[in-house]
Amino acid sequence: MAVKVLVVDDSSFFRRRVSEIINGDPRLEVIDCAVNGKEAVEKAAKLKPDVITMDIEMPVMDGITAVREIMRTNPTPILMFSSLTHDGAKATLDALDAGALDFLPKKFEDIARNRDEAVGLLQQRVNEIARKRSFMRRPAATPSPAMATSTSSAIPGRTPVRPLAGSAPTPTAVPIARTASATGRFKASGKRYQLTAIGTSTGGPVALQKVLSALPANYPMPILLIQHMPSTFTAAFAQRLNGLCKIAVKEAEDGEPLKAGTAYLAPGGMQMMIDGRPGSTRVKIIDGGDRMNYKPCVDVTFGSAANVYGDKVLSMILTGMGADGRDGARMLKQQGSTVWAQDEDSCVVYGMPQAVAKAGISTEDLPLDRIAERILVELNLS
Repeated sequence: MAVKVLVVDDSSFFRRRVSEIINGDPRLEVIDCAVNGKEAVEKAAKLKPDVITMDIEMPVMDGITAVREIMRTNPTPILMFSSLTHDGAKATLDALDAGALDFLPKKFEDIARNRDEAVGLLQQRVNEIARKRSFMRRPAATPSPAMATSTSSAIPGRTPVRPLAGSAPTPTAVPIARTASATGRFKASGKRYQLTAIGTSTGGPVALQKVLSALPANYPMPILLIQHMPSTFTAAFAQRLNGLCKIAVKEAEDGEPLKAGTAYLAPGGMQMMIDGRPGSTRVKIIDGGDRMNYKPCVDVTFGSAANVYGDKVLSMILTGMGADGRDGARMLKQQGSTVWAQDEDSCVVYGMPQAVAKAGISTEDLPLDRIAERILVELNLS
């Protein structure tokens, strides 16, 4: 059965363009369109689409307000369309906070080298977030037998971790119901670290906010953040995280020294590496390069960290599409560093974490709402 899509935009041209692309995939079907947020809320309730594509700036009711109302009344995977401007970045981040799962620029040429690539990317994004619809519509208080045991727990050598009874729910658009487990208590491994590195993509803004906002101001090492994001978004995202977190968060700058208690977000369109030796390292920002699929790329930063810090890196791969981070994580593991992965149930897209899991690189599966707790235990900060 085809994925049912509701297209929301006040531009008839854009509605028609998006509908043609979506209907070009036999797995997808546009069932209706809406011209503003108010109509989107009404049609979401009546038609129960599997996915909604949503513009941000619309008359009557804007896209952010519509997302918030839809997530309250009829939780549905939502893909936002945004302009690649500073204001567009802030609005898109607000939409993700409201519950949207992903976003794409309205100008497809900003994200693709040709029309075919843009068409394939949009179709792929809609298909990927459609997989979360059953989780979003499942009452959080009703555990599902299928969710009680993660599929990733069958991977040899990996430890799935369940949330503790009474733990706070994950504040994302995806209510996750789980069972408590007596084996869910964490223990520190005894390893010593000098750097934390986190890579993520689709669903990453909300995931990073969840993890970083729980870390203390006296976090004992620098943190490298690699989030697939356009260049006009990363400064606004770093600024938002900095206002929500006890640690300092900033967009990384070329040549600046790494400091404990500070998280450095890789600039969009560029690659972030580190130079020096442990205790005296600096950020190195280089051109993204036309040959790289991801700018920034998790593999590049993780590989650089492995070369400089060896076995002293605490790393993790969070929600995201594709397999970026697998090769870099392998380099870290070969050096003796620790690699964790977000578990399948709590991911918006279980692509990047699955890649390191299937390759046998990560050692633990962690639900999003317990990753910060796991970090604090590992570093003896709890």
